Amino acid sequence: MDPLDVYKQYFEAECEANGVPRRAVLAALVAESRDRRIRYYVSLSFFPHEDPEDFRISYDACWEETVYDAPGRRSKKREEEILSTFRERANAIAAEHGAEIFWDRPLGAARRA
Repeated sequence: MDPLDVYKQYFEAECEANGVPRRAVLAALVAESRDRRIRYYVSLSFFPHEDPEDFRISYDACWEETVYDAPGRRSKKREEEILSTFRERANAIAAEHGAEIFWDRPLGAARRA
């Protein structure tokens, strides 16, 4: 299975990477299945967001963390469990890179698979 965005949403954020200020983030929970295994990972991609129409994704300020990897297939129950700790995990990843996500300032509606 190709990677599937179980959840994704844009938020205002603060980060600097490679000397470029980033003002937004695409935060996602992604599911990927290979060889009868399912893997879920939190993905963060910080980007400049220089104006309200600027949603170009940067590939030099992207980080991810696997949160589940085991034999099996996609499960809505498992996804809900993972989503219950999504923000906490995303905050930890962001903090490792000196970034912050402003969860109370979404830049659009959440999208769910």
